[in-house]
Amino acid sequence: MGVFVAEVRPRWSDMDAFGHVNHANTVTLLEEARIDLLFVEATRHGAAGMAGGVVVARLVVDYHAPLLATGATVRVEMSVREMRNAAFTLDYVVHSGLSESDPVVATAETMLVPYDLKTGRPRRLSEAERDFLAAWRSGSNGA
Repeated sequence: MGVFVAEVRPRWSDMDAFGHVNHANTVTLLEEARIDLLFVEATRHGAAGMAGGVVVARLVVDYHAPLLATGATVRVEMSVREMRNAAFTLDYVVHSGLSESDPVVATAETMLVPYDLKTGRPRRLSEAERDFLAAWRSGSNGA
C-alpha cells in the first residue's frame, strides 16, 4: 500500500474571482479525501475508531499551480509520514486530474489527533488504528 488515492471533485462554487479554487475550498477538498481514508477505508479494515473523532492540530498547504474547477475529478494521494502514540501526520499530493502524471497543483500536511468526543479530550491511537495507519506509511509495502 503506502499511498491511498482519493478522487474529489472541485465545485464551481469553489472558485474565487481569479478563476481558481481558493484556499478554504482546497482545505475542504483535502478533508473530503481524508474522510475516505480515515473513516471509510479505516472502517473497512477494522479501525472504525477513527470515525469516532479525529481533529486537525496542524495544517500546511503549499501551492504549485492553480487548481481549476473544470467539472473534472482530481487525484489526492495520501500517506502517513509520522505516527506517535496520540498523533499522526498525513502528507497529501493533489494532482490537477485523475492520473498520477497530471501536474501537481498542491502538496499539504496535516497533523491529526485522535479525539474522544464523550470526554472532550485527545486519546491514544488504538492498536487497530496503528496497524491501519502503518499500512499507509510513506514507503510502506503494506506489510
